Amino acid sequence: MPRTSPRRGTSTRKQQHVRSILTNDVAFREKRTGLEEWEFEHNALPELNFDEIDTTTSFLGRRLALPFLVSCMTGGYAEATRINRSLAEVCATRGLAMGVGSQRQALENDTYHRSFSVVREAAPDIPVIGNIGAAEVARMRDARSALLLVGLVRADALAVHLNPLQELLQPEGTPAFRGVLDGIAMLVRELPVPVIVKEIGAGISAAVARRLVDAGVRHIDVAGAGGTSWAGVEILRRKDRSGTAVFWDWGIPTARALQDLAAEKLRTPALHVTASGGITNGLDAAKCIALGADLVAAARPVLRALHDGGAAGAARFIDGLAFELRSTMFLTGARTLTGLQHTPLLRRTGA
Repeated sequence: MPRTSPRRGTSTRKQQHVRSILTNDVAFREKRTGLEEWEFEHNALPELNFDEIDTTTSFLGRRLALPFLVSCMTGGYAEATRINRSLAEVCATRGLAMGVGSQRQALENDTYHRSFSVVREAAPDIPVIGNIGAAEVARMRDARSALLLVGLVRADALAVHLNPLQELLQPEGTPAFRGVLDGIAMLVRELPVPVIVKEIGAGISAAVARRLVDAGVRHIDVAGAGGTSWAGVEILRRKDRSGTAVFWDWGIPTARALQDLAAEKLRTPALHVTASGGITNGLDAAKCIALGADLVAAARPVLRALHDGGAAGAARFIDGLAFELRSTMFLTGARTLTGLQHTPLLRRTGA
């Protein structure tokens, strides 16, 4: 990729995003994930031992010890190199997948390429996911730039993030989405790795999922509402906030989006669904899997744990989530993740 002079805008914005989610209250204010409306029925006779619980799975041709993805988070500025290296090392030791943040900056210049490539250097055996925004995909006429991004991180897949709400509210945003679906279909045809389509916190509906599947997409991350409000992140970055506050809680709750995607999986059994959006513990992760997810992802809580306690803190968060997931499986009699997917959830009384 030819070197050009750095553009401060994209790098500065990425740094501001990470700082904002660590220092500001950018959670949804009224809307929740919907997972709180569901509960498992306690199984007093699980007929298995705790040490028999198996949380292994395969993802993008690689084995995971836990059905967990440290979701697309950061890259494209100096400090991101350290953050991504630390996260990748944790993922490697715990057997997780990892996605890098938007690689748009890497298309502008090569100043911070290592903030992305360090992930594969630190974690040669885990599934790694590249990342580019829908607005960039809409402008692509072929897959050449996407191939560069895949090669930069030696990715097992490329995520295309759908973020119309964020682009609309971002001070320097590009709310130009005409041609995105055609661009995604082109990448599905031309890239040598799968394309994962994800939202960033506003959810994916049944109708959108069907259009994506019809375009050839077989990996969708619902990224529902209830966790970090990226509308809120961008609202706080704006000088003029008039007319924007009403969108802070915009989006489809994670649980509802998962129910929609579960119905689409009946039509397309090859569809792989990732659940993200407000997942902070292993019980919620288990609920997502019981609602039809194959994988669970989170970003902000892992970054927070890393910020507060370094790599050891991030590892402790993952270990806690793993224990909570395994405990839920034990208490419902689900020895494997497949068994957990077939474990019924009950609506909580009054929900």
